[in-house]
Amino acid sequence: MLRLEDMEELARVHEGALKAKVAAFDVCGRRFDGNARPEFMGVINLSADSWYRESVSLSAGAAIRRGRILAAQGAAILDIGAESSLEQAERVEEARQCSRLIPVVRELAAEGHVVSVETYHPEVTRACFEAGARVLNLTGNVRTPEMFRMVADHGGAVILCHVQGANVREVGDFDFGADPAAMLYEHFARQLEVATSNGVTRAWIDPGLGFYYRNLNDSATRIRHQMRVFLNTFRLRCLGFPTCHALPHAFECFEDDVRCAEPFFAVLAALGRTDLFRTHEVPRVRAVLRTLGLWGEAAG
Repeated sequence: MLRLEDMEELARVHEGALKAKVAAFDVCGRRFDGNARPEFMGVINLSADSWYRESVSLSAGAAIRRGRILAAQGAAILDIGAESSLEQAERVEEARQCSRLIPVVRELAAEGHVVSVETYHPEVTRACFEAGARVLNLTGNVRTPEMFRMVADHGGAVILCHVQGANVREVGDFDFGADPAAMLYEHFARQLEVATSNGVTRAWIDPGLGFYYRNLNDSATRIRHQMRVFLNTFRLRCLGFPTCHALPHAFECFEDDVRCAEPFFAVLAALGRTDLFRTHEVPRVRAVLRTLGLWGEAAG
């Protein structure tokens, strides 16, 4: 149960972290400053295996149209992926990912949009950055120094996702009893050290709530863990970089109303001082933040 008493205790114990400021930076001429207001990352899935049907685009033309719509709805970043993170989904080799991604990346970047590519492959990263992408949504832990240097060489940014295994498709076991923020702080401190030593100056950190846990079949435990991480996110801002959250779905709870899940979790993420909301539901999440006075005219 989420109680005001618990939130009051969390804020009291970590009062110093509530005041933490994070780095602000420009990407493609667009300013990202989580100290002023959060931003949205809209999702475009080029894989037919992606279960969030509203985000799936099965042709370059459809993906480009979706990108334009997301930008008009308020997305500051367009995040494009060519392989689903679902355990049973087809693996997509690098060459096929590039053939799907590059036409979309090239067109949307040429129109002036900030384009992100979700991948854990250096070859895909290189091809997409050469095509105009400027954000790497990094969903793996292998050959990261090489990819960090690509990001730095192009003046781009990276989203550091918390992935237990080699990549999002190979997750490990997870300790759901531990203080999530303490564990995540140590993990991201190590990642940021590698990233900055390889020239990265622009980064978000993402606890990876949209990913899967091999050792957990109890959805209630998973959802409670995700809620705890959302509310504790402000503690990670002490690392000096803004935070990003991939909003989860909790299909087990929302069922046919699953498109309401991301707006619900956005409330918790906002209370935890999230700086970038990765969502399939930009208008719904934007309405939540406007209602909370965190975005748009209400933020003024």
